[in-house]
Amino acid sequence: MDFNKEEILAKCNAICENTLMETLEIVYTDVGDDFLEAKMPVNHRVHQPDGVLHGGAMVALAESVGSAASMVFLNSKDFFIRGIEISANHVKSVKEGDVYARATVLHKGRTTQLWNIQIRDGNENLISVVKLTTIALPKK
Repeated sequence: MDFNKEEILAKCNAICENTLMETLEIVYTDVGDDFLEAKMPVNHRVHQPDGVLHGGAMVALAESVGSAASMVFLNSKDFFIRGIEISANHVKSVKEGDVYARATVLHKGRTTQLWNIQIRDGNENLISVVKLTTIALPKK
């Protein structure tokens, strides 16, 4: 894939203004030929009542990075991208620091795309594994 990494990350981060991604402080940090990565801080804003990262916040991070990856790797000028199914397995809890979500394509069809998203902490510990299916809907 021929691309400008800094330009792609700047575009991904620019579309976050006034969205859930901005509320959760999600920042896109890296992109490659077949992946997009984002980070999210773990603090009181995304904790569940007992002080650990809320599973819903992890799912929001995963869907955000997977949907953005679909936009990056498809012709998003011609399509709206929507998540149509998501499944998450949370395997470890986190109380503080940052978590990093990396979306890697498993299937890149013209209509549907399947993403594997792994969420890890700053020490590379696996926190959650998410499968996301997105759909590309033609803009009319």
